[in-house]
Amino acid sequence: MFKIKAADGTNNLCGKKIAAIRKSKKLSQRKLAAKMQLMGFDVDHYFIRRVENGERFVTDIDLVIFSKALETSITNILSAEDAEL
Repeated sequence: MFKIKAADGTNNLCGKKIAAIRKSKKLSQRKLAAKMQLMGFDVDHYFIRRVENGERFVTDIDLVIFSKALETSITNILSAEDAEL
C-alpha cells in the first residue's frame, strides 16, 4: 500500500514545528505529555517523540490537542514556511 510521506521521508510535516514551539515554551516532552494528560488525553512522552521525529502520522484530533496544550493555533503548527513538500 502506498503511503504519502514528506520530502524528507517523515510521516508528518508538523513534527518539527511542534518541537520548536514546545522548546520555545521551555517544556520537555515529558512535561508536555503530562499537560496533555491533565487535559484528559492518554499520551506519553514517546507519543510526543514519535510525532516530533516524524515517525507518526498526525491526525486532526492530534492537531487540536497539540494546539490547546501548546496554546497556539493549528495554523501556526501547520505553517508551511519550513515544510519541505
